[in-house]
Amino acid sequence: MIDPQAFYSTNGQEAWRLLGIMAEFQIAADQLNGVRPAVSMFGSARVQSDHAYYGTAKTIARKLSDAGFAVISGGGPGLMEAVNAGAHAGRAPAIGLNIELPNEQSSNRYQDVTLNFRYFFARKMMFVRFASAYVVLPGGFGTLDELTECLTLVQTGKSRRIPIILVGRSYWQGFLDWLTDTVAPEGMIGEHDMGLMRVIDEPDAVVEAIFDFYENRGFQPSRDEREKLLNL
Repeated sequence: MIDPQAFYSTNGQEAWRLLGIMAEFQIAADQLNGVRPAVSMFGSARVQSDHAYYGTAKTIARKLSDAGFAVISGGGPGLMEAVNAGAHAGRAPAIGLNIELPNEQSSNRYQDVTLNFRYFFARKMMFVRFASAYVVLPGGFGTLDELTECLTLVQTGKSRRIPIILVGRSYWQGFLDWLTDTVAPEGMIGEHDMGLMRVIDEPDAVVEAIFDFYENRGFQPSRDEREKLLNL
């Protein structure tokens, strides 16, 4: 038998949760509307500052920032800190999309624009909505989640096509081999889906690849692309 009190209590909680998500969307969208073009960068929170990945992330972010790109990271430690530190030292803003987590996440100090999220859903939307490119550094489940989310949105036509660049061939090669040798032959992805991403290790080449992609069209989304972004 349904308890009416429990039913209305649950629905009330869901309504407040929905309002919280809407508020995070609105606040984030208002603050990020003026930062285009931007590049979202992802990577592990567990990498220490003396690791080679840290230096690579910092260098790429600095070069992107000096080239005029706002640089968006998850705002936490590890490679997120490296990204924000590199961008903070450059010309364009370093943006941190921070998330409340019981472990790992603590905001780094290299953020020119800081946004705090309670809901992963709203945060993930901002990574996609305002990015002209994705740069994906070595990472774990969170990094893989962001990578496959973007690949899925582009593959299905729910988001515009943007450069998706993996940094660290030795790290990503096993994943790419699995997609090529197992997933594709099973028909789980399309023939041309592997072309949605590419591996680039040199920081200057990362920046160049993004500029090359937009050379004949500019960074501003077209009308159709804006419609897609509004309907993610």
